[in-house]
Amino acid sequence: MAGGEAYISKGATYEIDGKVYECLEFLHVKPGKGAAFVRTKMKDIINGGVVEKTFNPAKDVLKKAYVDKQEVQYSWNDGEFYHFYADDGSEILISMEDAKDAMQFVKEGENVMAKSYQGKIFSVDPPLTVELKVTEAEPAVKGNTATGARKTATVETGAQVMVPLFVEQGEVIKIDTRTGEYLSRA
Repeated sequence: MAGGEAYISKGATYEIDGKVYECLEFLHVKPGKGAAFVRTKMKDIINGGVVEKTFNPAKDVLKKAYVDKQEVQYSWNDGEFYHFYADDGSEILISMEDAKDAMQFVKEGENVMAKSYQGKIFSVDPPLTVELKVTEAEPAVKGNTATGARKTATVETGAQVMVPLFVEQGEVIKIDTRTGEYLSRA
């Protein structure tokens, strides 16, 4: 790429038309006629939308966007904001609407990764897996032993998870926070 940006790389973030995008996929295309170009799939890191964009490596200048990551501890929520504390003791507020999906498996006192761009936090990433206590589980029906049979369970954060029939209230289970899937007993 011109202007000091040599390559587009997967996972890198760029500022394009005032928005910040993460490169999900890219493909260098060299057609038989005409100039080579780069076809990309980019994710808007603020609102989550995915778009396809094409760039001319000889002319287009992509400006790298530096996303800051900071580990913060979840403290509590007031019904409108999640309250976090950074290592320096500062309090960080993130609206519940913006972080609702990411926080469904996070309990008070756990650490998450806060991502910000130019000082504005736009998302939080929970740990990849968490261990949570089952607070409510449907009883297993005797004789219902079909392979892979599942039931709904509620964990201590209030989230609902599909679990195998043998999981009971009071047990601690391991959950994949990316998919919300039960992994195992803890």
